[in-house]
Amino acid sequence: MNLLTYRDRIERAADYIRTRLPAPPAWCVVLGSGLGGLGDRLADPVMKIAYHRIPGFPKTTVHGHAGTLAFGYSGECGVAVMEGRFHGYEGHDTPTLVLPVRVMISIGVRFFFITNAAGGIRSDLIPGDLMLISDHLNLMGANPLTGPNLDEFGPRFPAMTDCYDPELRHRVLSEASSRSLEFKQGVYAALPGPNYETDAEIEMLRRLGADAVGMSTVPEVLAIRHAGRRVVAVSLITNATGGGNVPTHEEVVEMADRRRPELHRIIGDTIAHTPVDSGDTR
Repeated sequence: MNLLTYRDRIERAADYIRTRLPAPPAWCVVLGSGLGGLGDRLADPVMKIAYHRIPGFPKTTVHGHAGTLAFGYSGECGVAVMEGRFHGYEGHDTPTLVLPVRVMISIGVRFFFITNAAGGIRSDLIPGDLMLISDHLNLMGANPLTGPNLDEFGPRFPAMTDCYDPELRHRVLSEASSRSLEFKQGVYAALPGPNYETDAEIEMLRRLGADAVGMSTVPEVLAIRHAGRRVVAVSLITNATGGGNVPTHEEVVEMADRRRPELHRIIGDTIAHTPVDSGDTR
């Protein structure tokens, strides 16, 4: 990675977005496969931009990832909504995977709510369940913090203890309880994809302590925590894994369509009821 070129990509994209906003958003929401549409629910929408119009952003190529960046408000809180993300299996390197969240950090975002679609490994996780991520296993074979350190974002050796913010996790569970909505909790394993895992790989993941598996999220979380920002993440369990199950992307998107409204409500409640005066934890 050419550090000067990468810094320039971040700043050009941040400048393009910053000049179009009335104020920096406190929150950024990243929506996974089939989970888009939240941008259309924001109060007082400011704008919506296709990724490919933002300098340095590529297009998304996966069905269920709209590839748009929306801005608006949830209550009094400014919110940026990323409808879709980039993946390593599309051919992007890890600096590109985390470019959007680093741009969001550059324009002032302090809190992140990350979502994804995942396959359930633990026996009590079934399609349709919502799993609050308590920790992760990075098995992608890559790390966005490899290479020259971006000192302006964070330290060379950032700690990942309590990577998924305990206070924000408690807030999500509280908001879900108030709506009589059940959330499970578990460890998310990230693999590079794009193929789904073999039965032997699922058994390996189970023995390693993984409760669900997907192909995203971890690079973003590493970059967010490197910068000392706070993050909470939720997996929608869209398919069963192992045991002869044959997952398809179509079933992932179909399950996301079914549970998307409930997840959107919890995201909105969490943002509206979280004080925004202590977003940077460095």
